[in-house]
Parts: sequence; C-alpha cells; structure tokens
Amino acid sequence: RRYPTVEIRAEAFNGSTHVPVPSDSAFLKALLFELRLVDDHIFVEHRDTCTRINHSSVYSVRTEGGDLWPVLAFQKSGLIYACLPLVEETLEPRPPLLTVSGLSQGLALLLGIVDYISPSRKNEAEMTVKIGQLRNLLIQACPLGTPLNTNIRSLNSSFDDIQEMPTDENQPAWRSNTYKGKPQVNVCITEKVKCTQYDKRDVVDLWQVYGAVNCKCDVEGSAPNVTLGLNLPTNGPPLQDIVVHHCVTSVDPAMLMSSSAEPLDDSVYNGPYKFPFIPPSDSFNLCYYTSQVPVPPILGSYQLIEEGSQLKITVNLKLHESIKNSFEYCEARIPFFNRGPIAQLEYKVSYGQLDLSREKSLLVWIIGQKFPKSLEVSLTGTVSFGTAGKEHLTDYVCTGNTAYVKLYFRIPDFTLTGCYVDQHSVQIFAPGKPKITASGELISSDYCIWNSKAPAPMVYKTL
Repeated sequence: RRYPTVEIRAEAFNGSTHVPVPSDSAFLKALLFELRLVDDHIFVEHRDTCTRINHSSVYSVRTEGGDLWPVLAFQKSGLIYACLPLVEETLEPRPPLLTVSGLSQGLALLLGIVDYISPSRKNEAEMTVKIGQLRNLLIQACPLGTPLNTNIRSLNSSFDDIQEMPTDENQPAWRSNTYKGKPQVNVCITEKVKCTQYDKRDVVDLWQVYGAVNCKCDVEGSAPNVTLGLNLPTNGPPLQDIVVHHCVTSVDPAMLMSSSAEPLDDSVYNGPYKFPFIPPSDSFNLCYYTSQVPVPPILGSYQLIEEGSQLKITVNLKLHESIKNSFEYCEARIPFFNRGPIAQLEYKVSYGQLDLSREKSLLVWIIGQKFPKSLEVSLTGTVSFGTAGKEHLTDYVCTGNTAYVKLYFRIPDFTLTGCYVDQHSVQIFAPGKPKITASGELISSDYCIWNSKAPAPMVYKTL
C-alpha cells in the first residue's frame, strides 16, 4: 500500500536529500537483499561488515535512488512484514530511533496485521483469503497513511460493511465507528504484583503492585459521555502514579500528583477516583496505577545448602490470611543454573505435587488451586546432578548457592489493593439502561524468593 500524500510530505521534509520510494518489485528485491534472504553467500561490505551489526528491526535499504531509512521489517511464520515510516524531520544526520514517532505507529500497525493473519498460517487457503482482504482493511485502519486503528481483526472485511466517515464534528478521532444496540460496559481490573524476598534481617524485602483498568464500552452516539469510578476499602492503600488514557476529559489534579516516590502521609489522595471519558470503539486501558500494599500475598523462604555433590533445598510458603484462597493456578519453579541434569532427586512436599522438567534442570512445584487450611506449604529435598550440556540453564548472576525460587499464580475475581468498580457509580449519558460487567484479577510478575543461605543481588540494603 502506497500513500502519495506521505511521500509528498517526506519530500518536503528532506528537500534535495529525499530518496524516492522505488517500484514495488525494486523495493522487494532490495529488501530481500538487505535481509540476507537472497545472495546470502556473497559478502557485501555495506551489508555484512562487522562494523554494522543491526540490533533492531530497523534497516537502511539501498536502492538506485539512495538509501531508504528507516525501513521497519521483520519475519514471522514465513512472511515478511515491512513498512517505511515517515520521519517528520530532516534525515541528515539521522535522528535517534526513539525520537521517530512513526516507528512505533508502524510497528503497532504491523503487529495488528500479524495478529490478523498468523492464526491462519497453517491453512494456506484461509491465509490467501485474509491477505486478499488486507487491502480493504488497511483503507479503514490507515486511510491516509496515519494508523487510526491497529486492531485489524476488529475491522470489517468487505467494502459493503464499511461505514461512511462520520459527519458529526463532535465525534473524536479515536471513535472509528459508532455502535448500535443495547449499551453495555465491561471493565476488568488487572493487578500484577512484583516481589523480591530475601528472608534476611539486614535486607528489606520489596514488593510493588501495578494495576491497569481495561474497558470496553458499547454505547450509542458519536461522542457519548461515560463516567466510571474506582473504589477502595476503608483502609485500602491509595492508588499512586496514576496515568490516564487520552480519552479522559477531566480528573482531579491531586489524583495525578500522588506519587510512590513520596512517603505516604495524611495528605495523600485517597479518592474518589472518578474518570469521565468519551470511550474509543475498541477495548482500551482507561488508566494505570501503582500501590504500596502492606504485605505481599505469599511470604516465602528458600534455603539451598551445598554438601559435597548434593544440594539440600528447603522451601516454605505461606499465603497471607487476607488473600482469597482460590487460584486459577499456583506453582513454584526452582531452577538450577550452571549445573548438569538432575540425576537423583529425593523430596517431600506437604501439599501439591513436584514435577521435573524435560531438560531435567528445573523443578516445578504445582501447588494447585488452593492452599491447605493452615495456609502453609513446604518442600524439602536432596538433589544431585550429572554432567552439564549446552541445553541446560545458565545465568551469570546465579552462581554457586546464589539462587532463587520464582512463583507463578493468578487469582481471579480479586485485587490486592481491594480496588473495585462500583457498578452503581458507572454513568452513561445515553438512552437505555446499560449492562455493567466488572471483574478483577491478581497475577504474579517476577515474584522471586532468594536463597537466604547465600548473598543475593539486592536493590536496597539498610545501613
């Protein structure tokens, strides 16, 4: 797909240094050459020299008219996805990649195309049909060269279904189409808890909660107004570092000023957290936040002691009594870095089951969907190893007894902060009684418990 308007703008920005985009066949030939998919056995200095090692998917493609840059290209499941983003500044000298906003827009569009096509990669006939429809979809997703909607799967595949461009001047750009039907709002609060535990007196354990509020609002009108409120329990920790979506029309400035970098005091903003907004057509993250909760959901200790050729391990985990004891999954993974395959394993678990990974260098303790009534589980064992091979886990940090256990879990219908959507506080200024669906989930993210019998990398240590 070519956009003459974009090419005219590129020429205006670059003047005499402008490199015209060649014909499709010439561009494809040059791109395949640059990606080493043709003539890869021939050494070409400008492409293959050691001084030019590409650390990203951004290339400079040599054509008869000069070097085209930045060409964003990558391979996925036997297909090449490529685009040439507009750089809205001079190309000499080349600006840093992070300053080129067109790169992130182009990448989002390409990833939307990947998401649309890749489920059909094993069915050639289905994939051919999808690629044939892609041109129609791009007219909607990127009508004049600027991506308006990168969720390609959400678009209609035929011209007959394409709605006319809205004539209502009040309709914002992020509402690509209008909804017809009963109003309904789906909200999901996803909190991720990141934790590092040392089980040492002189080292402070660290944990942080990161939340995102995802919304999907099916509401009639070109610019409907929706107000959504987030509530906290009476003694719940306040939300901090709040970042809102651009569709939010107004918020209390004190809400945005609450920062986790500052110590909590009486003046911290405790709500109400109200967000008036004009929703996009697709699902979106209304806001992000952090919170400083008083305790991590699972407290643990890990001891690993080396005795001759054997390792003795002890893992204790305790679920905090305030946490909902109902998991979709909960497991602890115990990797053994820089060692050979596990040759002998003797163990005892108080709860759940212990599995050995296929490469025999990782123990997976499956706790399951509930902790026992005591809320405590333990694992003890003795491990010995064979000769290490290339396929076994390595890590430059985890040498000797420096090792960790990593927890993986998800608790549906629960948030660690207690944050929830009050369905009665959702206001929709549109005809009809809306259907409100709200849910929450808590997911682990980098939840590590380090071996207390060895020094571990630490972010903060008390004086």
